[in-house]
Amino acid sequence: MTQWVFDVGNSRLKAAPLRADGRPGDVVAVAHDEDDIAAALDAALPLAPMRSACAALASVASPARTAAVVDWLTTRFGTVSIARTQPALAGVRIAYADPARLGVDRFLALLAAHARGAQAWLVVGVGTAVTVDLLDARGLHHGGRIAPSPTLMRAALQQAAAQLPAQGGGYTEFATDTPDALASGCEGAALGLIERSLAQATVLLGAPPTLLLHGGGADALRPRLPDAVHASALVLEGLACWARAGIDD
Repeated sequence: MTQWVFDVGNSRLKAAPLRADGRPGDVVAVAHDEDDIAAALDAALPLAPMRSACAALASVASPARTAAVVDWLTTRFGTVSIARTQPALAGVRIAYADPARLGVDRFLALLAAHARGAQAWLVVGVGTAVTVDLLDARGLHHGGRIAPSPTLMRAALQQAAAQLPAQGGGYTEFATDTPDALASGCEGAALGLIERSLAQATVLLGAPPTLLLHGGGADALRPRLPDAVHASALVLEGLACWARAGIDD
């Protein structure tokens, strides 16, 4: 059976077919700030209707944007399944008292991390927000953090003070001009959050977890996190795990 996975974030949709080994194949990214998401999907994914195929969807976008994507999917696939955060699945147990309040993207990233190996992971997503989640080797989630991403910080500063540019500049430890100072401060804030989380996770677990970095904004931070494992499509990997778990059940 042909199967695709779709991850709808706040600014982009990512999609991939599943390979024979159950892992995502080549990923297609679609910006979805346009009014007509269906037209954007048609242009990026000219898929003919496949009534015997199925699609799995995870979305943190608005209800209206999610519904538009679901409508498009139902014209292409015979079955459309929507992932939700669950208290426990595929060896992962969520720390939240109300697991439904944990974003499905974070949940799926945890599934993908655990599937990569039964070891401790600090899973960091860099998108509109920076999300940090700690997972131990037993698959127990210890909770996490959420903060604005460097991009969002720059946008907020520019909105509050129009003379501050929302883009530009480069990271340096002590900047000598404003664009560099903004880039260094906002990226440095994210790096400081990650580094403190790593330090505290090491104290909690007694050994350092492996840093697993994903998300559209991860590339800007990677040069200063040389020990990180980078996974460009971690949520899609987790969605594939979720789909497999449903089939196994």
